[in-house]
Formats: sequence, C-alpha cells, structure tokens
Amino acid sequence: MTFDYITRLKFLSVLAAIGFIACDSIDNSKEDGPSPYGPIPTEAQLNWHELEMYCLIHFTPTTFQNKEWGFGDAPADLFNPGHFDANQIAAAAKAGGFNGLISVAKHHDGYCLWPTKTTDYNISQSSWRGGKGDMVREFMEAAHRQGMQFGVYVSAWDRNFPSYGAPEYADAYREQLRELYSDYGPLFVSWHDGANGGDGYYGGANETRRIDRATYYEWEEKTWPITRKMQPTAVIFSDVGPDIRWVGNEKGIAAETSWATFTPVAPDGSNPAPGHIDDRFLGSGQRDGKYWIPAECDVPQRPGWFYHPEQDNEVKTPDQLFDLYLKSVGRGAAFNLGLAPNMDGLLHPNDVASLRGFGEKLRKTFAENFASGASLDASNIRKGNQGDFGPANLLDDDRYSYWATDDDITQPELVVKLKDEATFDLIRLRENIKLGQRLDSVWVDVWKDGSWQPLAKATSIGSSRLIPLNEPVTAKQLRLRLFAPVAVALSDFGLFKEATVEFATQRTERSALNPSEWNIVDNSLNGGDPALAWDGDAKTHWVTDAVDLPSRFSIDLGNLHSLTGLGYLPRQDGKKTGLINRYVFEISVDGSQWITAASGEFANIAANPILQHVDFGKPVQARYFRFTAEAVANTPNNRSVVSIAEFEIYGSK
Repeated sequence: MTFDYITRLKFLSVLAAIGFIACDSIDNSKEDGPSPYGPIPTEAQLNWHELEMYCLIHFTPTTFQNKEWGFGDAPADLFNPGHFDANQIAAAAKAGGFNGLISVAKHHDGYCLWPTKTTDYNISQSSWRGGKGDMVREFMEAAHRQGMQFGVYVSAWDRNFPSYGAPEYADAYREQLRELYSDYGPLFVSWHDGANGGDGYYGGANETRRIDRATYYEWEEKTWPITRKMQPTAVIFSDVGPDIRWVGNEKGIAAETSWATFTPVAPDGSNPAPGHIDDRFLGSGQRDGKYWIPAECDVPQRPGWFYHPEQDNEVKTPDQLFDLYLKSVGRGAAFNLGLAPNMDGLLHPNDVASLRGFGEKLRKTFAENFASGASLDASNIRKGNQGDFGPANLLDDDRYSYWATDDDITQPELVVKLKDEATFDLIRLRENIKLGQRLDSVWVDVWKDGSWQPLAKATSIGSSRLIPLNEPVTAKQLRLRLFAPVAVALSDFGLFKEATVEFATQRTERSALNPSEWNIVDNSLNGGDPALAWDGDAKTHWVTDAVDLPSRFSIDLGNLHSLTGLGYLPRQDGKKTGLINRYVFEISVDGSQWITAASGEFANIAANPILQHVDFGKPVQARYFRFTAEAVANTPNNRSVVSIAEFEIYGSK
C-alpha cells in the first residue's frame, strides 16, 4: 500500500493516538542488521527528512506597511488583499519542487490570520472575505490540493497583546496553539523562532518589555506537551529543537560538516530555550550530540521575509536556489524558503518564474543517475548476505535499504564500475539514518591513467550528502573509501550532471545619487572614516567610536535634488556590533529648517543584515539630509559603536 503525504500523516496520527507506534522511538530492527549508533530520528523526524524542502509564507498587515517586523499598531482592517489566491502560491511552490507549506499564522505584530478567540486583533476584524475569512485554512487547503504537507508558525512574541510579559499572555499563546492544532488537520511542523521580547505597541502602552526567555513560556513544562499530545506527527522547530534546530543564520546554508546530532546548551547554564542558547554549534551540530536534532536552513526568496516592491529585482535565481539546495539538503539539513505575497495576495511574477526555473533545474539534474546499472564490488558484505546488506541496495531508490558491513569492518571500500562512461559533476550519498549517523567521512577516487586518483571527500553524510565537483568529470570507474567508528549502513549512491535552465525577470531600476558631491556639515558619530560608508564597496565599513545614542550626521548634497528613498547596508563582515535598528531621516532645503521624511525600524537586522530600503512614498525636495541612529541592535544601553557598510540616497536632480 502506498500513501500520499497527507494520508501518511493522518495514518501516523491515528497509529500514535491508539498507541500502535510511539513517536519517540522507531522499530528499526532487522535480523542480523547492525545495532543503531547514537541518537536516532523519530517517525516525525524521518518524515521531515524525506520532505527535504518546504516554504514559509509571510503575509500579515506588515506587508501593507512595507516593513520587516510589524510594531503591532497597524489597524486590523488594513489587511485586505484584493486578489488573494492561496492556490497560486501553493502551485508556484509545488512547481519549485517544494513539499510543504508553513503558514505564518501570527508574526511578531500579533495579527492572527485565523478567527481566534484569544484576541480581537485577527482577520475577522478585516473586511477581507466580509470578515468571515480564515487565511490559515485557505493555505492549508491549497497545500493539500497540491499534495503538500502543512505546518504553522505562531510567533511567541506578540507586540500587540496588552498583557505580553504577564502569565495571562503565555496562557493565551498556548490556547492559540490549541486552536491551530485542532482545526487544520495533521501538521508536519510547529515552527517557533527565537525573537522574544522588545519594544512594541502592547495595546497602546508603546514600551519595551523584556521576558525571561528560559522560563516565561514554560516550553518543556506546558507548551511543547500540547504539540506532542495534539499533533504527534509534527516536529517542533526552534533554535534549540527539540526536534529540528535553526542552522544559526538566515542565509540558507549549513556548515560543510553538519551533524544531525546536537546538545542544546544555554549561554548562562540555565535551561536552553528558543532565543536562549549557546549558538556556537547550531551550524555544525556535534558528532557526540546527545539528541537527534538536525538543522533547518531558512532563507527568504527575496532579501527580506516580507514583500517589498523595491526588491522585485532581487529575487533569487534558479541557480542561486540550487546552490542553496546543495548547501542545505546536500548537507543533511532541510531547505526552508520564505515566500512573500504582495499586497494583492499573490506572488510577484518574478518569484513565480524563479520557483518554476528552480523546479525545472532540480528535475533535469536528477532525472538520470549515471550510476544506475553499475556493477558494485564491496570489500565486505555483512554476513555475506547480498539480499539484505549487499551494495545493490545503493541503487534501488529506497532510502532505507542499505549496504552494511560486519561489525568489525569500519573502513570498507566499494568499487563502482559504470555501465557506460559518464560525465558528471555531482555525487550523492545517503545513510540509513534509522540506524543513526554512522559515517565520519567518505573519500571518492576515480580511476584515471592506470591508477586511483582522489576526486572528492565529505564528512557528516547522514540523510543526504551532495558533493559538487569543481568541474565535470568523465569516468567509467570510481572507488568509495568509507570511515566510521562502527559498521557502515550506506543506503544510496548517485552520479548526476547539473542542468542549466533559462531564467528572465521583469526589472525596474533604482537610481542612486553620486556621493562624490557630498560634504559632511555636521557629525556626532565620532571616529572611523565616514567615506567608507559611500565608497561603493560593501566589504568596507565605517565604524565609529562608542557614542551616546541618538547620534547623527548631516550631508550637503551640493545641489537641490528630488529624493525618493534611502538605503542602509549593515556591515557585511559577519560581526553584529553597531547595526542600526532605529533611525530618523530628515531633509532640508536650506540646512536650517528640517522635515522628517522617514523614521522607523530596521527589523531583524542582526539575523538578516541585508540592504535596508526605505521608500519615501513620494519625491521630496532637499539639498541637505540628516540621518540619526537612534538605537543599535542587541545593545540594551544608549552607548555603542555604530557601523555602516554603505549608505545610499535615491532620486534625481
């Protein structure tokens, strides 16, 4: 009997409910098979590994404010997409090869996309669908129509809820989870991030609220048990797991060595929790980690997670998405791509074209395994049992049939003689992870000029390891050399050639003013070299001395200009000091009378330090501008260095 994705989750939910399976353990026994090594995945984690790729959809009133994080103060009826079509979004994701959708049912702004009973700040207060709409349900139904699994993300931080920070809100948050777990079918993931506490609207209080991230939500005591009981087939994602961990960046990239095993540790010796973790090993995992907590690589399709019209030209290309696939799925992690519907409730044509091209590239690349039909000569086969443990299992397209060695053979070799000489540039390896992550490393050699010559090597094989070669190789014979502390259990070997696809987008151009005409007329951002902030080189940056905030600089543009917006690029060297997250931008015609053209927040800048665009809405006339850094990310006091990689002004004379 075979099941589609949705039927499988329902089936597993029933089995878990009646006790037929335990979602925290797996029967992986096989007569004469090797014993499991280290932590092993649950049934829900196996399902997650098999999905490989899914999408996270950010669409709230924040979209209509052209922000990255909503403050929680947008009117509930601001959210009214005129042409919303969940089917268009789901179909585009499916065309890209993605196997699941996650609805951001509530982001940090606190706006709920379903008619919750916990707060009036929800979609029933919008005129969309006459106040009777349920966008989470429409996303769920659209995902299922495409044969995709469905999940939800409910932000723990709520910048609208009046009692955020008090026990009343934590109870309401758990009730929101119960509502979504009850009414939207079986879920494959319950997704939580680490952003918790900060400034917000909070029912009109307009203040900063801090919470104890280790204890406030009572994750282990009260919150996660709800998931285990009501959605037993869902994995729980956060930067500490407990099922899937954040990879530690929003670039979509896992470390070259990325173990599925991991031990969450708090930075201060208390209990680890979302947003409260020693992040040193998020990317790499730990070879001796106590738990099976593989990494998810999340990255937006555009520079930002929410839709911004000024980013229509910056959608990732199919080739860029394929590179991220190799560095996420190809390193044993999952690939979570953020999709951003526009104010109409649709994906922009550039986003759709990118997904379509990526899906085509995947299908063409993996259409033919050049190792199919090869003869395989193993230095050892467990118990001499070719059927259960022979190397032919590597070519049967079954993730869980495998070639195994005897217990005392931990460094075996396998010679692969291809049916025909083939040209390839991508090698795929997989282990049977039901038996744990066993291999330390694999070396691949090619037979050339009468001898074995090194071709490629990799560590942390796990659920899937894709090894891209620097250039295509033509060969007839290869050799694998495997190194493990125990008997190996390799389940897949493949050789592929990366395909090429055509891709074109609709483009609009943005014109930046020439900074060679600028003169600094006032500057309280002391220290460093300001010219590095407009030298056209993203690798350099102006870093000031520690200054009292707010601090500012003023520029004479040399002539009167029509200004349409600004751009702030944070430092790109990976350091998180001095990143401006609150600003004021003022303009003047004469240098004495000033008008505020823009002010606000550069949200999520520490995790995603991309170019921040601010559109003024309409052109403004100015010869002078004044930029004030009001606050810096991750700095609780009002004294800090300030850093700017590039600062741009858009407009014309």
